[in-house]
Amino acid sequence: MSEKNEKGPGRQAAWDKILTALESWRTNLEDPSVTTVAEKYHRDAWAVLVSTILSLRTKDEVTLVTSRRLLEKAKGPAEMSRMAEEEVARLAYPAGFYRTKAASLKKIAAILLDEYGGQVPADMDALLALPGVGRKTANLVLIEAFDLPGICVDVHVHRICNRAGWISTKNPEETEMALRRDLPKKYWKGINALLVLYGQNLCRPVSPFCSKCVIAKYCRRNGVDKSR
Repeated sequence: MSEKNEKGPGRQAAWDKILTALESWRTNLEDPSVTTVAEKYHRDAWAVLVSTILSLRTKDEVTLVTSRRLLEKAKGPAEMSRMAEEEVARLAYPAGFYRTKAASLKKIAAILLDEYGGQVPADMDALLALPGVGRKTANLVLIEAFDLPGICVDVHVHRICNRAGWISTKNPEETEMALRRDLPKKYWKGINALLVLYGQNLCRPVSPFCSKCVIAKYCRRNGVDKSR
C-alpha cells in the first residue's frame, strides 16, 4: 500500500495510517448492533452469540430490537431450552431467516447444556461445531465476549478490503486468512466495527461516497464504476 499500495516495511505504516484515519472518522458514530448488545449485557457470551446469529442478513436496527426482546425471555441456554421453537421464532421476527435461526438457537441451547455446562465455549472449533455458526459468528463471539484475537469478516470487510486493493480474495473466508497474514494483530479485533460503519455510511456497495473518503490515497477503487 504505497500511497496506493505499499510493500515491505512501509506496509505496517500504511495500516497504522488507515486504521488511525478510520478511528478518527467514526468518533461520533454508534457501534454496530452486536457490539452494542455485548456492552449492554456486560460481554455475556450467550447474549453475544444470540445477537450475532440474529444479525446475519439483518439490518442493525432490527438486530438490536430482536436481540433485546429475545434475551429478555431467554437470558441463557436453560431458558431458551424451555421455550417452544414457535415462540423463539416469534420473538426473532423480523430478523432475516428468523425461523431457521430459531431452530438453530434451540439446538445450540441443548448442546451448550449437554456438553458445556450451559456455557458458551471460548474455542473456535467448538463454536464452529454449533448449528448455524460460521467463522464470522465464531470470530465475533471470541472478540466481543472473550476479548480474544480474531478477525470477523462480513460483506463490508470483504468488499472494502478488495475494493481498496489491500488484498485480492474471492470470499469472506479467504479475506479472513489474508488479513490474518497481513494485518498487524493489534488491529484484528477492531477492524470489523470500523469497516462495517464505513461500509454502511460511505463505502457503499453501489456508488460509494469517494469524495468524502478519509482513506482515498490507500484505495485503488477496484470495481468502482460510479461514485459520489
